[in-house]
Amino acid sequence: MANDAKTAREASDANNAAMGKVLLALKGAGIEEKDFQTSRLSLQPQSAPNRTGPSAIVGYRASNRVTIRLRDVTKVANVIDTLVGAGANEIGGINFMVSQASKLLDEARERAVADARRKAEIYAKAAGVTLGAPLSISEQGNAAPIPYRRMAVGMAATAPVAQGEETLQVNVSVSWAIKQAQ
Repeated sequence: MANDAKTAREASDANNAAMGKVLLALKGAGIEEKDFQTSRLSLQPQSAPNRTGPSAIVGYRASNRVTIRLRDVTKVANVIDTLVGAGANEIGGINFMVSQASKLLDEARERAVADARRKAEIYAKAAGVTLGAPLSISEQGNAAPIPYRRMAVGMAATAPVAQGEETLQVNVSVSWAIKQAQ
């Protein structure tokens, strides 16, 4: 949300009033207060272009950003409609995140260790030895980067939002003691 005015006070007051409408609209759309928050405030002087010397300040721009968390991607278009209808004039940025990533990563860790053991047993058998107890276990990585998509102001609410697919990945390295086969 951004508002321009001749004075810093006017820009700030206009922006505060507009943001109040946006926050009320979010509440009215059924979005819980815990799922939206102010994430940036700014009040900047605006200068007239001047190639021959210092630029004169001709006004001020007040802006603030609200970050909204939606757990249902099908609601994105309706929320954009709500925001635009309430006067939001800068809308952009969608981040998709995996919910309960820790639980999913823990399951992947269990599978990764089991797969490491399966492979180690193949190598041990081929070498004529058996596996002993694990000597070390370490994790080299976890979740893949989260895709970022940007939306332009004024986009139609019927514009498709592709949620795609997330891949969470865990790589483990395990060293085992080996024993002579009996």
